[in-house]
Amino acid sequence: MMFDEEKENGETEAPDASSTGEDAVEADEADKAKAEDTSEPDKAEAEDATEPDAASEPEPEEDTASESEAEASEADESTADTAEDAAASEPKGATRSPAAPRRPTRKKHTPEDKVARRAARKRRRVEARPAERKPIVRLPKPEQARAARKERLGVVVGDAMDRTITVKVERAFPHRRYGKVIRRTSKFYAHDAENAASVGDRVRIVETRPISKNKRWRLAEIVETAK
Repeated sequence: MMFDEEKENGETEAPDASSTGEDAVEADEADKAKAEDTSEPDKAEAEDATEPDAASEPEPEEDTASESEAEASEADESTADTAEDAAASEPKGATRSPAAPRRPTRKKHTPEDKVARRAARKRRRVEARPAERKPIVRLPKPEQARAARKERLGVVVGDAMDRTITVKVERAFPHRRYGKVIRRTSKFYAHDAENAASVGDRVRIVETRPISKNKRWRLAEIVETAK
């Protein structure tokens, strides 16, 4: 064949220029088609990946608007709370003045002013008194049984004083620990209005109100006269 002969001879035919240009154009179109085929799924994947991010992130303008509305509502609530607290602290029926004047300094009172004010207070107290006082009503004391008074039996050992006798009273009692009978003697000053008792008489005396410094007893009866 001629081709083989040319190869053997080392001679080759020059390729046609038109055929080489068409082949290059076809190769370029094939490469573009392949590139488009590969780029379409990549674009779809990129769009799928970006869609949730765009949906999840709110628009910045809406965020700022919502934040400003929340701050405004909080400010209104705080002002309302402060107004309610101030209204609760104020007494009922009190009117709030928009701008209360400054309280003036207290005037110093002289001694004459103090005397005049004291006299005015006293005059007002006197004028406020009722014209007639209520009568004092004394209720009768309830009748009560007289309490039993203490009595003692003793012997007169002195009658030198006027209307007064000295009476010696003996008492015997057992010792609280050993049981031995112990005797104790006490002396009392008794009132004898008629000086009827004399030394050695056995008498009965009764407790009474204080008559003098030392007399708290009086003579009730003479039980036995002295022999």
